[in-house]
Amino acid sequence: MQIRISWPAGNITATLDASTTTAQALAKALPLASTARTWGEEVYFDTGVSVSRETDARQVVEPGTVAFWTDGDALALPYGPTPISRGEECRLASPCNILGSVDGDAGLLASVRDGDPIRVELIEE
Repeated sequence: MQIRISWPAGNITATLDASTTTAQALAKALPLASTARTWGEEVYFDTGVSVSRETDARQVVEPGTVAFWTDGDALALPYGPTPISRGEECRLASPCNILGSVDGDAGLLASVRDGDPIRVELIEE
């Protein structure tokens, strides 16, 4: 399953594992519009989707991971260190459900500004 995430300065696509309960719940809510928030080198935003934390949720992830922060009903898109990272790792605020990864350069997320309008839509195959 592929999604497109757009903001005023650009857009990226990401591939999600459609077999996860969280990805299925997110897909049902698309398209969605939200407001971007930034936290170090992470972009996150409310989705209006509420799901439980999955058993394989992780707090430290690779740059470009598409994660779902169950504590905030938000998608979390880390592309570098956050304020609680140790060294260069991507450490999320708390364990998150892992949905997939950004296609290509996750560093493009650096152009997202706090407060930017953000849109997520399913790319039909």
